[in-house]
Amino acid sequence: MTIEQQYPDCAVVETAKNPRFTVIWLHGLGADGHDFEPIVPQLGLSQELQAAGVRFIFPNAASRPVTINGGMSMPAWYDIKGMDLRRDQDEQGIADSSKRISDMIDAEIAAGRKPAEIVLAGFSQGGAMALHVGLRYPQKLAGIMALSCYLLFPEQLETLDNPAAAGMDVFAAHGSQDPVVPYAAGKTAASRLSKLGYQVQWQVYTMAHAVCQQEIKDIGRWLSQRFTIK
Repeated sequence: MTIEQQYPDCAVVETAKNPRFTVIWLHGLGADGHDFEPIVPQLGLSQELQAAGVRFIFPNAASRPVTINGGMSMPAWYDIKGMDLRRDQDEQGIADSSKRISDMIDAEIAAGRKPAEIVLAGFSQGGAMALHVGLRYPQKLAGIMALSCYLLFPEQLETLDNPAAAGMDVFAAHGSQDPVVPYAAGKTAASRLSKLGYQVQWQVYTMAHAVCQQEIKDIGRWLSQRFTIK
């Protein structure tokens, strides 16, 4: 089976043959799986990690009408109904995307990957999904990478009954000048997670709703630390 057959509707980059580790990286609203594909060579992963091999899977979200964009259909993990991210959340869309993402993690584990060899990552809407799924997944992943995003259903955090996620490592980053997802939303998410015992590395960059070169290097360093090579 080819990579294309194994991962339909995804862009896939592997740093070595038969990679040992996996990063599932979710794009933002209106983008696609190719959005972060060019970043992989810029991460500066350790030589040991590159040799062990990392499979980066960049899935494409389904196209759906997005209320906040006039009902226009575009790749989206869920509908966004208004500017207040705390209200009117698209529960069905979030549930549907959560199942798809969880199924992808399940498939990697079924293929021989250990949960501790998988990182779930995402930017903006994709980052919100990465947090939502990673904190609820029944086995402890290597970590969650949450870029320029926010928490879905933050009121559920204190009552989450998932011992597997206790002390989860989270790389949380945000632009101080973000006009799309307010900086305060990212900072609040990181603070709440930290207070609940998650191991949060909080990074702030002088940028808008984007990813900058320093952030890319920091992500590469964090991934190199999360994936243990024995």
